[in-house]
Amino acid sequence: MTDIAANPYKADFPLLAADPDLAFLDSAATAQRPACVLDAQREFYQTMNANPLRGLYGLSVRATAAIAEVREKVARLVGAVDEGGRALSDDVVFCRNASEALNLVAKSLAPLVLRSGDEVAITVMEHHSDLIPWQQACRAAGATLTYLYPRPDGTLEDEEILAKVGDRTRIVACAHVSNVMGCELPVRRIADVAHAHGAIVVVDAAQSVPHLHVDVRELGADLLAFSAHKALGPMGVGVLWGRHDLLDAMPPMLTGGEMIDNVTEQGATWAPVPEKFETGTQDAAGIYATGVALDYLTNTVGLDAVAEREGALVAYAMGRLRDLGFVDLIGSDDPACHHGVISFNVRGVHPHDVASILDGAGVCIRAGHHCAQPLLAWLGVENLACCRASLAFYNDKSDVDRLVDALTTVWQVFNGCN
Repeated sequence: MTDIAANPYKADFPLLAADPDLAFLDSAATAQRPACVLDAQREFYQTMNANPLRGLYGLSVRATAAIAEVREKVARLVGAVDEGGRALSDDVVFCRNASEALNLVAKSLAPLVLRSGDEVAITVMEHHSDLIPWQQACRAAGATLTYLYPRPDGTLEDEEILAKVGDRTRIVACAHVSNVMGCELPVRRIADVAHAHGAIVVVDAAQSVPHLHVDVRELGADLLAFSAHKALGPMGVGVLWGRHDLLDAMPPMLTGGEMIDNVTEQGATWAPVPEKFETGTQDAAGIYATGVALDYLTNTVGLDAVAEREGALVAYAMGRLRDLGFVDLIGSDDPACHHGVISFNVRGVHPHDVASILDGAGVCIRAGHHCAQPLLAWLGVENLACCRASLAFYNDKSDVDRLVDALTTVWQVFNGCN
């Protein structure tokens, strides 16, 4: 049984170690960084600061090799390997974040496959970054954006998938884990149905990579995106993995820099994948530090340990929140269906007021629509807003207890109770 009162990890995180009275419960928005990641960024600038791919001198060659090594780590992380176990590193594109990666797919892939009368299917649980790009792509092509709706507990049933994904469907885009409900979507089942109709499957893995084993082969994904900053890495680095044939066919979204093969006065040809999509100077130090973050997550801690500890924390937190009697939980009653995310509201109190009072008690949660307005509207959530406490393996029992104590204060402030 996991001991959530003990915390062997918090000392690795300088911000948390420096402020033991802080309960940081907003890791779904961005994770804290361990010292090794912060050190890695400094190390890059101190020992190999040069522009990758842009120099033949030793320093630049070392920087280029360092980025290539991270590309391979990412490929292995998401299961992008060939039958012989070789990492398909060239199918990993570095972006600024998952939002940019998803926009790249919508803007570069959609014009190749979407025509008037076609359909793109997404779930109503999507983050706006995996929703608005498809709205725009459908509008440009004269296609229809079709929504898959879950049950109120987040379960996406087979009947809904079969009803919404059909012969007119060209692209299916879905989150792996909902950033509001915390539920894992049946991506493999969605992919099987989509592929049976010849559709392409795009997966937003921003909320799953930090918490779960992710394998693009097992998921049936054709393209997959995530952000480094939610997985202990720096802000400003995102990843797009894609099937090589799709990436090869897609035109670049941005142009200039080393993404070219040849330029004439009247035309240009593109570099091969992945350089074709990596316009201008990348955040090389951030990419290098991302590799260190992924090493820490998968090797120092281990994803099995992450899942076990976070599962125990979520179960404890949901139990304590239920006992309060004035908190309404959103989503499944089963803690196992919440991958680090608990969304809720305090009855009769606006989420912004809740978050403000909690902040005064040193408890950091997220309040608002969580870039998921269509989902909150469909769920009928009052004020189109809710509170979200998102837990990570570096949290402990005391963080949850502080949350519950602060919520009790919220209730007393608005209801005059002692």
